[in-house]
Amino acid sequence: MAENYEESKLYRLRHSAAHVMAQAVLEKFPEGKVAIGPPIEDGFYYDFELPRPLTPEDLEEIEDRMREIIKNDSEFVREEVSAEQAREIFADQPYKLELIEGLEKGDVDEHGDPVDEKEVITIYKSDAFVDLCRGPHLERTGKIHPKAIKLMNVAGAYWRGDEHNPMLQRIYGTAWLSPKDLKQYLWKLEEAKKRDHRKLGKELDLYSVSDNVGSGLVLWHPNGAKVRFLAERFWEDQHLKNGYDFVYTPHIGKVDLWKTSGHLDFYAENMYAPIVIEDQKYYLKPMNCPFHIEIYKSDIRSYRDLPMRYAEKGTVYRYERSGVMHGLLRVRGFTQDDAHHFCTPAQMPGEIDFVLSFSLNMLRAFGFQEIEAYLSTRPEKAVGDPQRWEDAEAALEQSLKRAELPYHVDEGGGAFYGPKIDLKVKDALGREWQLSTIQFDFNNPERFDMTYIEEDGQAYRPYMIHRALLGSIERFFGVLIEHYGGAFPVWLSPTQAVIIPIADRHVDFANEVAEQLKEADLRVEVDDRSDRMNAKIRDAEKRKVPYMLVVGDREMENGQVDIRRRSGERLGAMLVNDFRDLAIKDVEEKVEG
Repeated sequence: MAENYEESKLYRLRHSAAHVMAQAVLEKFPEGKVAIGPPIEDGFYYDFELPRPLTPEDLEEIEDRMREIIKNDSEFVREEVSAEQAREIFADQPYKLELIEGLEKGDVDEHGDPVDEKEVITIYKSDAFVDLCRGPHLERTGKIHPKAIKLMNVAGAYWRGDEHNPMLQRIYGTAWLSPKDLKQYLWKLEEAKKRDHRKLGKELDLYSVSDNVGSGLVLWHPNGAKVRFLAERFWEDQHLKNGYDFVYTPHIGKVDLWKTSGHLDFYAENMYAPIVIEDQKYYLKPMNCPFHIEIYKSDIRSYRDLPMRYAEKGTVYRYERSGVMHGLLRVRGFTQDDAHHFCTPAQMPGEIDFVLSFSLNMLRAFGFQEIEAYLSTRPEKAVGDPQRWEDAEAALEQSLKRAELPYHVDEGGGAFYGPKIDLKVKDALGREWQLSTIQFDFNNPERFDMTYIEEDGQAYRPYMIHRALLGSIERFFGVLIEHYGGAFPVWLSPTQAVIIPIADRHVDFANEVAEQLKEADLRVEVDDRSDRMNAKIRDAEKRKVPYMLVVGDREMENGQVDIRRRSGERLGAMLVNDFRDLAIKDVEEKVEG
């Protein structure tokens, strides 16, 4: 099983750095009030009520003071205290007093998060600073490398996330084991800005969102649509080769369908208001599964028919608040590459193994080699027999072990109708993205009274497995843009080669070359503008076209093209047919280019 971040040295390091930062802030602003300061992914933060807004110069001073505190090498000392002792210690800190009250009642932890059982109240002391905290920390402040910390920025944050509470100043920082790690992290941040899919989406003319259409509703431009088409064509080919049947279903369904599925009981907050047609209520579909079930139920099914695998690229609609819209990554209307497996109980382990292997192979084909899994278990709000939940969770976990795939357990993270496996990939910058989901479901077969006839002539319930492989096509496309920085591999590039004639007299030859390459199904353009050659090359590089083929007198005479890659590498002169073979090989092998 993969390492838990909260048990790692980095977590303790960042928790300790948050305390050091809080001490430095209170030394600068003795009248300041402190709230909470937990470690987070790649760093930490602490919330403060201060007499004035912080400036960049303040952050520099605080950071300098942090280094001095670190050099003091003070010990982190843990003490258990009573609620009354804690109130005395933090008598002038109203936010801590509120947390102490919650700790005393046993309904929250020291960060104000809900807990299942009452926790012991603990404090940590280091140097001149005392905090209400359960830890863990490093042994001493000196264990923090003074050149491996950095304060990043300040943001507003409501106390405990409630807009009716005071607005505090949240200082974000990061801390690493070594200066080299910090340098690498800062480089990744800068690189991430360059790779932002919203920025590249505009620069490469891939997609847009229009206020006249609505937030979270994507308009695919020809370049982006071409990449999507190529990805979906590969998706379709692989599904056909692996025993899937394609289905198509409507965008809306009657109210009774969603009542039967349980969506109106458990998922209504994510659905749009009903549409009334001839006194009947219809809902835009948030998921495709009830429709696939109805296809299954359209005929009597035998054990000989199973397993059945239905696949669909179905557009679904989910209510998202405008404040959480984020380019292609969080939208209101998206296409889900859904599949549903219907099988006998005996077939279920094999089907989970199959769909897990299939998902991994597909993700790797798109260039994602680092993949981790998250096993999500029964949530508090769930349906179904707890024993069946345990059996399903065990089946999913055994499949992960057979695949030898690193995984984490996300306690309570399952959907209301069954446990699931989420597959997360790491991109070129090491960032983690959740893409595929393999979801077990023993709820809908019951709700929809699904059956199959077994060899003994009796009717039994099939098992049902939901699977979204790429997840949302829109979100996957955003991840793909950022993973490749817009420089898609040759097989996915909207334009694979631009032919650049040096002068007008070379244009006819350039067009002849283009026709030869198009006959081999390569996507080629001729840049016959009157601009200089170097300007055309720069334009093609900016568009991230994999190959630039320059043609002049010598190339025209010898039937060649002078080849440059978008990276700047020059391959030199090559016969047109030789380049064609090279490009076809790169496409077939899915070379990044």
